[in-house]
Amino acid sequence: MAGRKRKMLAMAVAAAAPEQQAHKQKNQTEVKRKLSPAKLKEPVQGGKHTPSAETERSHYFTKTDQQHRLGQDFFNQPCISLAKAFLGKVLVRRCEDGTELRGRIVETEAYLGGDDRASHSAGGKRTERNAAMFMKPGTIYVYPIYGIYLCMNVSSEGEGAAVLLRSLEPLQGQPLMRQLRAARRKEGARQLKDKELCNGPSKLCQALNIPRCFDRRDLVSDPEVWLERDPNTSPAQPCDIVSAPRVGIESHGEWAKKPWRFYLRGHPCVSVVNKEAERQSQSGYVMNALDVQADTGQHNVKKT
Repeated sequence: MAGRKRKMLAMAVAAAAPEQQAHKQKNQTEVKRKLSPAKLKEPVQGGKHTPSAETERSHYFTKTDQQHRLGQDFFNQPCISLAKAFLGKVLVRRCEDGTELRGRIVETEAYLGGDDRASHSAGGKRTERNAAMFMKPGTIYVYPIYGIYLCMNVSSEGEGAAVLLRSLEPLQGQPLMRQLRAARRKEGARQLKDKELCNGPSKLCQALNIPRCFDRRDLVSDPEVWLERDPNTSPAQPCDIVSAPRVGIESHGEWAKKPWRFYLRGHPCVSVVNKEAERQSQSGYVMNALDVQADTGQHNVKKT
């Protein structure tokens, strides 16, 4: 009797199997219809959807950003070399609403750390304030001056070395830059000209809304601030770059005379023009060029 019941149960299960399979396939079809095409493309692990590389990528990055954004190799160079290489590059600041502010770097200063008595990291002293200067090249170092203004630096090769960004040429978002600068000025003050928006280290931080919390961020990967090469301009040539003493460090004696401030010759957005340095750098470049031509036999110059 028991054997007969088991046989009848087995026949009932077999008869129900096609119907259950059909019901299962129907449910799977309905689930797929509810999922978006993006979800259907996500790899599945352990029965759960795992975000793909495409969905994990920040919405801040576009193909254009990745194409022109400067990577680790660019920042990984000696401080003075990096300070010159910055000239002509574009600093980009993406705001919370997606608005992008852009400015071309036209003036920098190099602070070498170690023996450079004018550097915040002089003597190799590392503190909570200057820690970013000792981090990998491309790290942002933001510090306050006079208790109310900010300056933005970028670390380079070398223990405690960093480059101060002194001036920018506004390229995109000037109306917003003007609003950000006006918020820190006296009521009723005249409207700033474009060339006045970012022509100073604290001014550019105001105009691009660079806050104190950007300290120690990485320009290589940060979604809110980065550097780009300008595909529409050629790199600055030696004859375009003026080497002059740094500004505002007169109390540091001989270190104040080091020609480690670099700016684009004749650019209207430079914060401080040094005519003597321009004459010296121009004559030095001409003499060097003549020497090179003489060495290559391209110019008949008598060398003494």
